[in-house]
Amino acid sequence: MVMASRRFLWLAAFALASSAFAGAGHASESEKMHAEPQADRPLGVVELFTSQGCSSCPPADAFFAELATKDDIVALAYHVDYWDYLGWKDTLSRKENTERQYDYMRAFGSRSVYTPQAVLNGRIHVNGANRTEVDGALARMARSGEGMRVAIKVSRTSDRVIIDAGDAGTGPSDAHVVIVYFEPPQTINIAQGENSGRKMTYWNAVTGIQTAGMWHGKAQRYELPISEIVKKGGCAVLLQSAGKDGMPGPILGAAFIHKP
Repeated sequence: MVMASRRFLWLAAFALASSAFAGAGHASESEKMHAEPQADRPLGVVELFTSQGCSSCPPADAFFAELATKDDIVALAYHVDYWDYLGWKDTLSRKENTERQYDYMRAFGSRSVYTPQAVLNGRIHVNGANRTEVDGALARMARSGEGMRVAIKVSRTSDRVIIDAGDAGTGPSDAHVVIVYFEPPQTINIAQGENSGRKMTYWNAVTGIQTAGMWHGKAQRYELPISEIVKKGGCAVLLQSAGKDGMPGPILGAAFIHKP
């Protein structure tokens, strides 16, 4: 019964995500040109570091699938490659994802990396399978001013995506505008390794990260060619501060960039 319920959840959520990716596709060019920017100040950002070859990751992946369907969460899954030697090469893993996790390790002053690790708002990390810790930490950060305090508005014309970052108010006033590309939900049959025989649906698996510009605490606009967005399964923008050593810091704002 539990497996049937989870399957129903995934199927329903998959349909919801598919409609979100395709959402504005039927709008006229005139409507696209004059559409109002969409304000997005979510509850928080969840970055899950996971692997198809990690036996303790499936519960975190299932919980992440729920987070990925929430309107107030920007959820991104970074599949890492350091468990590939256990008998199954993660089909979604990327060296760059592993590098981002090591950057967080150094930023947090940790001595090692692990899966499933959930980094919340770029500020803390917890076990990605622990629903209570993830939900509780996001709520606490929102109350204490460590949530998404800078509004990110995304709009588009016929040939470009426009990202408007708001004013900082107080706190950090320098950040990178980070664009994160990810895949739509996909189901993988794992044939070998610690999860051999499992059939898993993975959400928002990251395929690329790039820095689109710098933000210095004042309202600023950034533009991307829409041709870059339509090539990808999905896209998010993170306004992420960085230390002097370049390590990732707190995420101050975030939004999804929906495909046209």
